Amino acid sequence: QIQLVESGGGLAQAGGSLKLACAASGPTFSVYAMGWFRQAPGKDREFVATIDLTGGSTFYADSVKGRFTISRDNAKNTVYLQMNSLKPEDTAVYYCARDRTRRTPVLHTSAWAYDYWGQGTQVTVSS
Repeated sequence: QIQLVESGGGLAQAGGSLKLACAASGPTFSVYAMGWFRQAPGKDREFVATIDLTGGSTFYADSVKGRFTISRDNAKNTVYLQMNSLKPEDTAVYYCARDRTRRTPVLHTSAWAYDYWGQGTQVTVSS
């Protein structure tokens, strides 16, 4: 059974930083691309960032490009999201997810492409 557990959320001031982590169980973490999504109250879940198997390729939503950085440590079965220059509109529950296709070279931005999800971690940015 695959489990994804996010941590690192909390309260930050505008302009501040937070680093989220997502620890994955199971021996096959390194053969799947991973992604981060977020959902604000009253809004649909939206794509934030994704990273390929090795960490060599990444893709970001325009709203976070240049401020957020996704990375992974396959030895620790963990994917990270470093969030800098936070804005109040970044307030949301953040979810990590595993791509459903083993060894895919494609970086997916749609939620349907991911099959396992964490429980989410709340990020609140005050102005």
